[in-house]
Amino acid sequence: MKQLFSCFFLLLGLAVSAQDTLNYQRKNNLAYRTGEQDAYMRERCVLDVYYPVRKAKLPVVVWFHGGGITGGEKFVPKELMHQGVVVMAVNYRLSPKVSCPAYIEDAAAAVAWAFRHAAEFGGDTGKIYVAGHSAGGYLTAMVGLDKQWLARHQIDANRIAALFPFSSQAITHFTIRNERKIPEIQPIIDAFAPLYHVRADAPPLFLYTGDREKEMMGRYEENAYWARMMRLAGHKHTLLYEFDGYDHGNMPGPAYPLMLQEIRKRK
Repeated sequence: MKQLFSCFFLLLGLAVSAQDTLNYQRKNNLAYRTGEQDAYMRERCVLDVYYPVRKAKLPVVVWFHGGGITGGEKFVPKELMHQGVVVMAVNYRLSPKVSCPAYIEDAAAAVAWAFRHAAEFGGDTGKIYVAGHSAGGYLTAMVGLDKQWLARHQIDANRIAALFPFSSQAITHFTIRNERKIPEIQPIIDAFAPLYHVRADAPPLFLYTGDREKEMMGRYEENAYWARMMRLAGHKHTLLYEFDGYDHGNMPGPAYPLMLQEIRKRK
């Protein structure tokens, strides 16, 4: 079911609840990969944890930044601060210093780390949500839909409470196509496309995009087809949201309160 939201409707009906009064702290640059690592892995395979003091069994949001898999830096979205959630903001290796699937492997390792360490920060391993914008949305989808990546860490991807890709690619990511010398406007759907891994038993999936007339290169249409294929595969919990008037860069604004609303429903 496609749901179209205007800015006016969001402001009226989906305002974020009042900020909580807990004290928060953060730990930065925690390594989420183990074993032999080169210097670039030690630099990039780290995450920050933002968490409240003296509070347990909270939802955890693993957040992947955007940047086309060629740039970007981990950050804790201000919209997720003081909202009664633990946030794990992840860095991952970037192309062209690495190539596919290194960054997907990193994303899976970070999510696995969240499952193993969430309780140390007051998080509930039964409430781990994975989210990200643009390239981060793509990594969210690949880790959540293609079960092989988390299986390498002895974790069933279906343990993820829900997936929130913000303006994700549904086809094979353009950076992966670029690594193969495939033009940006030539669509490919292979094992590195979220669409390739549609399945009925996936975690709940919330697809957020900007306005179809303002989004990046057909991003809304990719997500609309993805949502349809998930439903045809028998998935019962796929929702598609298009934010009227928002482009690729600013569409996270109205997406954050919707995500928090869904997380609070599952507390």
